Formats: sequence, structure tokens, C-alpha cells
Amino acid sequence: MSALKDKLKADLAASMKARDEVRLRTIRMALAAVNVEEVAGKEARVLSDDEVIKVLTREAKKRREASEAFAGAGRAEQAQAELDEQAVLEEYLPAQLSDDELNALVDAAIAESGAEGPKAMGQVMKILNPKVAGRAEGGRVAQAVRARLSA
Repeated sequence: MSALKDKLKADLAASMKARDEVRLRTIRMALAAVNVEEVAGKEARVLSDDEVIKVLTREAKKRREASEAFAGAGRAEQAQAELDEQAVLEEYLPAQLSDDELNALVDAAIAESGAEGPKAMGQVMKILNPKVAGRAEGGRVAQAVRARLSA
């Protein structure tokens, strides 16, 4: 079993003892998502830490999008609940790249691929994605690459 999944289970027990409802429901949801991912496909498997991070990243993104939707609908209480859950999930994710760090990685990937113009975006993304995995959202990375290639 992955170390991250072990940590989630240990934190689940601790949040039960502390009666921390937000943390408890968020970790339960995260473990359920990990378990679903483990049994998805033709045969059950155990997820690595990297795969667990991908699942948690996806769940955090869902919380952020749901919060925006609730806020747009004038439901501030539900929006805040989603943000609280997102904050708990982000404790388990690697630190996000700053704009400067992301731009430096984009520049290095463009130099490595020798890409020029917006049509070469795929080449740059192929080099860049493994380097930023879990540390920057895909849309943010694509936007940075697009801005650099069109400049």
C-alpha cells in the first residue's frame, strides 16, 4: 500500500477521535475515490503514491469548481464548505509551482524541444507534463505555454 494512502487512513482515525467533521468527511471521500480508482478497469490493483496524488488532485479540482458554481448561484455557505474540503485535500498534495517557477520550466521545455509558434504546443507539453505533474493544473500549464509560444 502507498505511504500516502496509509497517511490518509491514519488521519481518518485521528479526525474521528478529534470529531473534526470537515476533515473526516473529506478524507472519507478521498479514500473512497482512491478505492474506486483501484478497482476500476479489468482487475483490481494497488495505486502508487503518484496515482493517489492524481486522484486527490482531481478531487481538489472538483471542489474548486463546485465552490465557484455555488458562489455564482449565491450559495455562500455551500461554496465555503467546498473550499474547506479543498483546503484539506491540498494538505496531501505537493506544493504548487509559482508563476515564476512555471515560466522557467516552460522556457526550458521550449528550448529543449526547439519549438516555435503555437503549432508546436504539443511538443512542449509532452516534455513539460512529467516535470509539473501534480504541481500545476493542466489548464494553467497550457496557458503559460500558449503565451510563451505566441509571444
